[in-house]
Amino acid sequence: MKTTFGDTTLDLTPTGKSYRATLGDMTVDVEIVRSENGKLDLLIDGERVTTYISVDGVKRWITINGQTTMLTKSSGTGRTSSSHESGSGLVAPMPGLVRSVNVVAGEVVKQGQTLLTVEAMKMEIRIQAKRAGAVKKVFVKQGQTVEREQVLIEIE
Repeated sequence: MKTTFGDTTLDLTPTGKSYRATLGDMTVDVEIVRSENGKLDLLIDGERVTTYISVDGVKRWITINGQTTMLTKSSGTGRTSSSHESGSGLVAPMPGLVRSVNVVAGEVVKQGQTLLTVEAMKMEIRIQAKRAGAVKKVFVKQGQTVEREQVLIEIE
């Protein structure tokens, strides 16, 4: 996912349970420790950082250490696959509302099993397991709003 950060592009690449973030010539590893109600606890290159995010369409405001910056998501060269999969995580294909979560962490799932449903633009999108495995982590809950390419569930 590419996002404009001031005059620079922030590129986030999923790497399993974390992300590789590149901003200009700086690259760091970012892991989401906890996410709830616009607050993210992150590990950035091993250092714990609390951030706050507000969203309005493609605009996002992120506050870190008391400084707020607006991010704008680029339409650039994102994933075009319809598989809803990124590494070991299943991602939201578009912004929407989580209507149901049908699994919990530790549950063994089979290929094709519906793990959750997302409502977007009056459509119901079933997020299904692309392979058999155990649910490592569920990142969302019923009623939560999600953004395009947001990781929803991680499968081992």
